[in-house]
Amino acid sequence: MAGLAILLFAGCSRSNVQPAGTQSSQAAAKAEAPPQIVPGKTAFWPMYKAAHGWASDVIVLRLTAKELTGYKNQDGKAGMWEAVFASPSLHQYRTYTYSIADVPPNIFKGVDAGLAMNWGGITRDAMPVDLSLFNVDSDAAYKAAAGDAAEWLKKNPDKEVTTLEVGDTSRFNAPVWYVMWGAKKAGYAAFVDANTGNVLKLK
Repeated sequence: MAGLAILLFAGCSRSNVQPAGTQSSQAAAKAEAPPQIVPGKTAFWPMYKAAHGWASDVIVLRLTAKELTGYKNQDGKAGMWEAVFASPSLHQYRTYTYSIADVPPNIFKGVDAGLAMNWGGITRDAMPVDLSLFNVDSDAAYKAAAGDAAEWLKKNPDKEVTTLEVGDTSRFNAPVWYVMWGAKKAGYAAFVDANTGNVLKLK
């Protein structure tokens, strides 16, 4: 009986000891950092890869920072980004999103693609973004725009960025970042060359 008790006790002791791998994986899970907001190009390339799988001739029309519940956009970074891609051969466009986290019921972490819609083609107000000239990321563009808006921001410290996006039109020689604080009628807007990082002044 004494021998049986010892064996049972030993068996129970061994069953309570977790494998080292299990302990390390649990510690890693606890130490995992929460999702961080990201600059535009970090979100753009996974979306571009997905869109290129949809259409090999895909072009980029716009990349826009979006709000994500539970995360605050700041310094040119965002919790979610939206990109519009078009296919000249298919005469269609699709909107893709990239999110740093799941926000039920409709937002999923990573890349998500919208339905393909009819597209009328390139216009002077919506031209393709030349990726060879898309060299300045959103955080750098924000910094340049904030420097240009410094005096206005001192007088309006409570104004938040309401628009942060990159696109191209016939008015420019390269894609531009458009950064706006407040509303169009009572805010401040800056255009930043997405190739050079210089603030552009419209004539």
